[in-house]
Amino acid sequence: MRATTWGKASTTEDERKLLAGPQRRGSELVSVAKIALEFIRAYRKLHFVGPCVTVFGSARFKEEHPYYQMARETGGLLAEQGFTVMTGGGPGIMEAANRGAREHGGRSVGCNIDLPEEQTPNPYLDLWLTFRHFYVRKVMLVKYSYAFIACPGGLGTMDEIFETLTLIQTRKIRDFPVILMGMDFWMPLLDYMRNQFLGLGTVDPDDFDYLTLVDEPRKAAEIIRDVAIPKFGLTYRGLPRKHWFLFE
Repeated sequence: MRATTWGKASTTEDERKLLAGPQRRGSELVSVAKIALEFIRAYRKLHFVGPCVTVFGSARFKEEHPYYQMARETGGLLAEQGFTVMTGGGPGIMEAANRGAREHGGRSVGCNIDLPEEQTPNPYLDLWLTFRHFYVRKVMLVKYSYAFIACPGGLGTMDEIFETLTLIQTRKIRDFPVILMGMDFWMPLLDYMRNQFLGLGTVDPDDFDYLTLVDEPRKAAEIIRDVAIPKFGLTYRGLPRKHWFLFE
């Protein structure tokens, strides 16, 4: 994998300009063309990665942290099930999940984002792309995945998991498994949602059915195996089992 960095000032300025209100029409047209090209490039790169499971989580956890080890074990178990592990491609939880997949002979994909602070993609990626726009990146993290795992994280993780849940709730995507890993981390948030959202009627009781809360990586992998594979008609090709799927 060739070296690169996140965080090029020119692309950050492009996005700031785009989001700063109306621009000249010619400039707006150029922005739309750049966004379209970013989508096309991503579709071409990711078309053959195979069914993915996307793992969300903080970039800030170090190797010795229990959450890092949890994500690493989870990535390995997903690879054993035949899934490609997709992350944001950075350090922390993302690195751990990609690392686990690589260590167990699976595929490992990263969808990076240009940020003002330079960061290097983690060294456990078989394929990676760097995006200028968050929304293009988030489309890719959802488009190619058949399940989602959210490990502990910050604002970015919350943004990703709530957007995914909104897409499921509004039937923009099918009822993919969404697994929250780390009960101590997620339980206070779920309690708040039940007390406030459900108490005020801003969500339905069955909206919580989209979420599964677990602590054990093996349990998360088993849920994905037992739900995602039969629900979406995925079958293994080859004996012994390879890390490839066919669609029925």
